Amino acid sequence: MDDRYDVAVIGGGPAGICAAAQAARAGANTLLIEKTGLLGGQITSGGVDRPAQFHARGKQVVAGIGWDLVARAISLAGGDPSAFLPDASDSKPPRGVLVNIPLFAAVADECVLDSGAMLLFHTMLASVQDDGDAWTLTLCGKEGLHEVAADVIVDCTGDANAAELAGCELVKPDEMQPATLVVAAAGYRVEDLDLDAIEAAAEAAIERGELLPTDFGWVSPPAGSWLRNYGGNRLHVTDVDGSTSEGRTEAEIEGRRSMMRLYRFFRSQPGLEDFRIAWIAPECGIRETVTIQGRKTITLDDYSSGRLWEDAVCYSFYPIDLHLPTGIQGGTIEEGAIPTIPRGAMLPVGVDRLVVAGRCIAGDRLANSSYRVQAPCMATGQAAGAMAALAADRCSDIEELPMADIYDILRQHGAIIPGELEDKTPENEVQHATGSPHH
Repeated sequence: MDDRYDVAVIGGGPAGICAAAQAARAGANTLLIEKTGLLGGQITSGGVDRPAQFHARGKQVVAGIGWDLVARAISLAGGDPSAFLPDASDSKPPRGVLVNIPLFAAVADECVLDSGAMLLFHTMLASVQDDGDAWTLTLCGKEGLHEVAADVIVDCTGDANAAELAGCELVKPDEMQPATLVVAAAGYRVEDLDLDAIEAAAEAAIERGELLPTDFGWVSPPAGSWLRNYGGNRLHVTDVDGSTSEGRTEAEIEGRRSMMRLYRFFRSQPGLEDFRIAWIAPECGIRETVTIQGRKTITLDDYSSGRLWEDAVCYSFYPIDLHLPTGIQGGTIEEGAIPTIPRGAMLPVGVDRLVVAGRCIAGDRLANSSYRVQAPCMATGQAAGAMAALAADRCSDIEELPMADIYDILRQHGAIIPGELEDKTPENEVQHATGSPHH
């Protein structure tokens, strides 16, 4: 392990994998730091195995390193990645693509290591110090504290941990969206159950306080939907602050308490005598914590109208999906629109040589509820990696980097550049290959 790196990426979730691989492929000496023992974040540790959304309106809108990872994991499992492309006439939101969690984790390892980046598991960031021309990072590993230096930091923690330690201003909602513990159930056949009777028993258990309505999530009918899906991404934990270790601890404990309430209830129902919990995600999934105070802020109007920002780095596409204690506040993207994410929303106010990718980029809560999902996190991560590598090489503020140079790197590694979805003629393909900017 080196004492100094061009780029340090903090967090090995969907954004961090792509950021580290892109920075290293672009020639930067790169370190990726991950607090757990596997890459993938919510895809792996959170159990959300349907990363979304790579497609919109019959087109692929997010590609590059993240899509290559997903497609490879699907292919290794015997699937066909092209099967997930929706028809242009389909009015329903596109579905997430199902990946095998263990294969995705292994493929992510290979992607990062093959890029030339250094990967360090079981390590957290303890402090960040700006030394003028470089950052000094104090890392907490199993062996204790040690320091490394980096020219540029890419914060992919999902919670802006590095940005906060560097002194960046954060925006925190008064009440955060519920967390979810992903659960897989087994030991029964739905067709053998009297779901109406179980539903009535669940209502009575809620009345007695033996169950909470949030144990089933926001689906209806609650017990029947939970059983038909054999659990899944629907066990909600409310009133937790996932931005702190104390809050995360509470979420983990409450998630497992909820699981135990469901376990005891279902085991008492006719036909569910052999009901069992086959698997739970290693971590309770956190939807929302904080966002940075960015040089630009994505509003709901910007997002739902499909605003093409002049410094757009990628597309994003997912319905407005703000989870509240009483249900979901949804919303739609305007007909024909495909939102974009600007570089300025990834850059904290007042701090240079630090870029943020993933769900904590600057935006209002309704916009954030859409771009927080995995595909745009992967896309912003790849863009952040490209920007960090360029900034380290040129000793430049990230905001001063020409967008054409950023686009050149992203194109070389398969990313889709905003404004170029319809730009696929042979003439323009030659322009792209030679690095000529096209906006």
